[in-house]
Amino acid sequence: MSAPATLRVALLAFDEVEALDLAGPYEVFTTATRMAARLAPEAPAPFEVFCVARSPQAVRARAGLRVLPEAGFTMAPVADVLIVPGGVVDGARQCPRTLEWIARTAAQARITAAVCTGAFLLAEAGVLTEGEATTHWEDAADLRAQFPALQVREGLRWVEQPGGRLFTSAGISAGMDLSLHLVERLAGRTLALRTARQMDYAWNENPTTAPAAA
Repeated sequence: MSAPATLRVALLAFDEVEALDLAGPYEVFTTATRMAARLAPEAPAPFEVFCVARSPQAVRARAGLRVLPEAGFTMAPVADVLIVPGGVVDGARQCPRTLEWIARTAAQARITAAVCTGAFLLAEAGVLTEGEATTHWEDAADLRAQFPALQVREGLRWVEQPGGRLFTSAGISAGMDLSLHLVERLAGRTLALRTARQMDYAWNENPTTAPAAA
């Protein structure tokens, strides 16, 4: 039996991205790769993780953090997993190059997932067109109004559409819960649990359990 191939995980970076929407999944998948090397030193790395932006120049996250992507759209490797973070997405939604890259990458990817208001980018790009979806609780009404074909669910950590290729999650930390779920789906439960333990993160495995309202 041949060894499983390393899966390429691409995370979209754009100006005003929510820092933890991007960094949380990045940390999950890179930590999973480190933990896999401890659990099975001779096995191939489960994930190769990289950030992609319109150009390889630094982008400025919503909180001011500067992120230097590994590649621009024209040079980015083909992705097996696409993660689209949220944040202030107005500029990205109005950028044809960004929407075209999302649509093209999602069509080739094994799994596409949005964190928080990244759902608006998937919808604007024509990737998320119908069925159930979720987003940050504060933005659910806007997602429902702007894309009425979607069945926007509230109070969930993440939503998986039929077929298991398209996911949306609620805000910020929910993206980490979803990312751990994807590690389990793609590389096994043992690795997902070891990753959460290494991160000292209380993984909420149940997508129907949301934090209590303030």
